[in-house]
Order: sequence, then structure tokens, then C-alpha cells
Amino acid sequence: MLQRAGAGIFYEYVLISDRINLMLGGVIRSVIFDLDGTLIHSLPGLTASLNRVLKKAGLPIHPEQVVRGFIGNGIYKLVERALPTDYPTEDAQHLVPLMSADYAATWKEGTSAYPGMAEALHTLAQHKISTAVFSNKPDIFCQQMTDHLFPGAPFAIVLGQRDGTPTKPDPTGAFATADALGTPPREIAFLGDSTIDLATARNAGMIAIAATWGYHDLVALESEQPAYLIHHIRELLAIITPSH
Repeated sequence: MLQRAGAGIFYEYVLISDRINLMLGGVIRSVIFDLDGTLIHSLPGLTASLNRVLKKAGLPIHPEQVVRGFIGNGIYKLVERALPTDYPTEDAQHLVPLMSADYAATWKEGTSAYPGMAEALHTLAQHKISTAVFSNKPDIFCQQMTDHLFPGAPFAIVLGQRDGTPTKPDPTGAFATADALGTPPREIAFLGDSTIDLATARNAGMIAIAATWGYHDLVALESEQPAYLIHHIRELLAIITPSH
């Protein structure tokens, strides 16, 4: 639903359907953000931490572009995907707490907010659009990172992986987030960089918006047929606050 409007190192994109723009702009009251690959660039920190754990265990390490494909289903799946195919499953379980401990001590060294995110959150708040975060990342990291990188951001809730709450694409956490926002699911935009996020939005009856600046394949995102496919956070503002 977006069309390329220029060329160069960075591309500018324009909306090609003003009618849909205005329609969606009139009903979106809240936005749920994924964290990794959507609000924050965490790949360098995740890669460094994962490789330290793998190296200590005598296992092969991976470059960032490979680890990029491991992200999206929580820390257990991240570690599992990084292991050799013949590595015993029971041994993999022992590496997860090692990864958690290393990452807890080092994540600030390789984690940053994407450009324009803090400003976008401020603009949304000015337009009375409430916001929240829902991620498959362990909850403690979600809390720490949003506090550190977006101090003062008025998130209604920051929800990460918690005991008793199924991970995405199960919609349970999305419904809990909607309750915290006080907004019906049909009036919530769910912005994420993965097919898991888009499936979560669909399962919860929310408006799916795909972010292409993250860690997942563009063709795969397009195949999910999100309501919008955006290439910069300013395009979210154009959708929700057309006068911005």
C-alpha cells in the first residue's frame, strides 16, 4: 500500500490510497509496538552475548546477519536456533540461563533506539494516541530497555515474555495489552517487523502494520498482506495523524 517515490541511499515512500489513509486514521486510537527490530536495534548486543556463550561452550559462533534470522520467538528459540543440528536438546536448556545472565550484564553495549522513535512516541502522545509494547523478549529486559531508551514514554503497559502468558502469535498477551490501553482491538494498530507480529495482530483482530527496517524478510512480510507496509517510522505518523 506504499509506493516508492525516489531513489538513493534512502528511499522515500508515499501512500497511494488517501481514502484508506483517512479511514484508518479515523479509527486507530492506540499503537502496540514490538520491541526488537521495531522500536530498538538490538542485534549487535544479542549477537555479541550469544557468541560469548557459544564460544565458552566450544560451539561455532555466528555473524550478525545469521543471528538476525534467529530473533523473534524469545531467548530459548534464539539459543536453540544457534546450535548445531545434532546438539542435544537437554544440553541446550542449560545454555539459556547462561545467555540470560550474560545479556543482562551487557545489553546496553549493543542496543539502541532506532532513529526517530523517541520523537514519534512524543508525537503520538500529543495526538492522544496511546501506546504499549508487547514482545517475546523476557519481560525484565523489556522493562529495562524501554526505561533506559525511552525515559518518560507514556506506555500504558510494557509486556514481555512472562510465566503464564503465551508468546506471540498467541493473542492472549495482545488482548491483555488492549485491556491496559482501554482500547478495543479493532482500533489498535500492531506494528512489528516479523510475520509473528503480523499473525498476532490478525489473531487479535488488530490492524497489522509491518516495519521493514527490522530483522525479517521483506517478501515474507508482504506475503502476510498487512494493512500497511512502512519503511520509516514517519510513515506511521502519516497514517495515524494525517496532518503531521
